[in-house]
Amino acid sequence: MDFDVGARLKQVREKQGLSQRALAQRAGVTNGTISLIEQNRCSPSVSSLRKVLQGIPMSLAEFFAAELPPADRIVFRPDELVELAEPLAGAAGAISFRQVGDLRGHTLQILHERYAPGADTGRTMLRHESEEGGIVLRGRIELTVGDRKEILGPGDAYLFDSRIPHRFRNIGDEECEIVSACTPPYL
Repeated sequence: MDFDVGARLKQVREKQGLSQRALAQRAGVTNGTISLIEQNRCSPSVSSLRKVLQGIPMSLAEFFAAELPPADRIVFRPDELVELAEPLAGAAGAISFRQVGDLRGHTLQILHERYAPGADTGRTMLRHESEEGGIVLRGRIELTVGDRKEILGPGDAYLFDSRIPHRFRNIGDEECEIVSACTPPYL
């Protein structure tokens, strides 16, 4: 399922009565950044989109909730998963987060994650008010949580307090695939 990040940002910005310039000032980014995102001429990273949305203010979950399928669904086919910020350009390589279902009325977020070789969630460590866990299906990922680094491969799993700064980086030569869960929802 395709999600038009640019159209959604424009819709949210206009609903708040903000010009591109006003949103840029509130978010601490350039006017050009807002313009490029709205025109879908750049694909923002999770941290970049989060920074822009702080100027509204709005969470990533709220941002993506508008086009999600109805809350009463219980089965989702592969083509019905919602791509969040499609695919995200990591510090090095592409990252894809595909969400299962609708977050409205749910306190659990399930993601199908894919990290291209060399993909990285970024030097700035992630941190949010959640707990998260996952299982590596294929490939290898370096997980940093606080000052601990671990290399995980197929079948390995993780579970940690997301308030601790963390980062994911594909250190292998093949795509890394993970199924993860986060509660409360983060993205």
